Amino acid sequence: MINEPDAIRAAITEGRTALGIELGSTRIKAVLIGPDRLPIASGGHGWENQFVDRLWTYSLEAVQTGLQECYAELAGDVRERYGVELTTVGALGISAMMHGYLALDADGELLTPFRTWRNTNTGDAAEQLTEHFGYNIPHRWSVAHLYQAILNGEDHVGRISQLTTLAGYVHGRLTGERVLGVGDASGMFPIDIAAGSYDQRMLARFDELTAERGLELRLADLLPAIRSAGDPAGELSEDGAKLLDPTGTLRPGIPLCPPEGDAGTGMVATNSVAPRTGNVSAGTSIFAMIVLERALGQVHRELDLVTTPAGDLVAMVHCNNGASELNSWIGLFADFAARLGVEADSTKIFETLLRSSLDGAPDCAGLMAYNYLSGEPITELEEGRPLFLRSPDSTFDLPNFIRSHVFAALATLRIGMDVLQKAEDVRLDRMFAHGGLFKTKGVAQRYLAAAIDTPVAVGEIAAEGGAWGIAVLAAYLTQRDGEQSLGDFLDSEVFAGTELETVDPDPADVAGFDAFIERYVAALPVERAAVEHT
Repeated sequence: MINEPDAIRAAITEGRTALGIELGSTRIKAVLIGPDRLPIASGGHGWENQFVDRLWTYSLEAVQTGLQECYAELAGDVRERYGVELTTVGALGISAMMHGYLALDADGELLTPFRTWRNTNTGDAAEQLTEHFGYNIPHRWSVAHLYQAILNGEDHVGRISQLTTLAGYVHGRLTGERVLGVGDASGMFPIDIAAGSYDQRMLARFDELTAERGLELRLADLLPAIRSAGDPAGELSEDGAKLLDPTGTLRPGIPLCPPEGDAGTGMVATNSVAPRTGNVSAGTSIFAMIVLERALGQVHRELDLVTTPAGDLVAMVHCNNGASELNSWIGLFADFAARLGVEADSTKIFETLLRSSLDGAPDCAGLMAYNYLSGEPITELEEGRPLFLRSPDSTFDLPNFIRSHVFAALATLRIGMDVLQKAEDVRLDRMFAHGGLFKTKGVAQRYLAAAIDTPVAVGEIAAEGGAWGIAVLAAYLTQRDGEQSLGDFLDSEVFAGTELETVDPDPADVAGFDAFIERYVAALPVERAAVEHT
């Protein structure tokens, strides 16, 4: 009987695998999956954004270096585990942080440093476009960045030949194709759900606005072509293979699925592509994606309308600030432990501190925290200042301190979810949570259930995150049964038999979070004052 390593080795050498690479905000990760869609090897590369000239960015040199080091680690993992060289895969997919601004000239050269989703300097553009379109245009969307550059009179605008996202840029370098998955494209410009294309009425209105400012610019010519999950999106070129693997071991000709954003791959990784399902992804940012049964009744600035990778309508609550401030405090405690001579790895420290929060009061006993390292459009802040506050009669101890910072990581999300659940009466059967914040079982999961008063599920396979999600989308390109829908593929081929741990909201926790969020909203002027005066 052939053993598992031999079967995996055969799948690798025969190209019956799929590879997903995701460029996240702090890590580039690659996951190789076998014919059963389970991970068989992985690689990674850590990186960080830079704050340059008051804008958050990553250099394209860092993109290339990170891709190559990530892939090299993956290939090394394959070599070490299975004793074979990775020369090909059955399909490949690229995912990255959604939104932002990558403006290229006719030669494909960058015209201005990459402006990431984290920037909130596009307030005027977002407000004006929302009014002109009758459709919420968030600060971080590509069209908001473009229009802000136009409003600012930036010289590069007249030389733009193409706009894309980070995933679209990398995909283009690998294939030569100017395409984008519909989910990622929906973070560039509004999508006509029925037609599966950019909204023609809004495209025409945008061109009118630019013409009024003396610019001859046809936005449709600048945007990448849209592809849905399962559509072919080019093949790995010789230059692309050398870019990914400078050793020359990887062969060209591999089919690629449409490049997607991290929100879309998170939906796939959590099997949240059907109506009344949703997922929360928590990392540097935190966002919720809820698949809608119907269009929303009105425009809400707290809610973005995007799509699944298959093109179905999704309401997105995106918060620029997630777990970074909590991680900073945990790093402080780790430094203290090290100075005491206590040896403990970072995972142990993180889990210990998070579990201590379970002993805190349901409402954090008068402690308050704001996790705003950057601006936060939902609460109308163009910049952020992390804050910790307490009243003289508060209970200032470790459990309440940590609990307040976990609550802070969920608070802005709760504000946006209130609009969706209360103002629009959107119903959810289950929310799936993934990301580092939820790796400590039963803690942040429990608090999220309380914050949105909805059952929250977690599962081991989603721990691989978006890199696994885009690998599954790559597998869907080549392994689906005929015209099998993405939802059916996930249900029958990927998640069949998967065990989930679901936590129902506890009434005491719900009441505690309600009390916390009431104080949080009331004290927002303190956060605004900190921005204005420091």
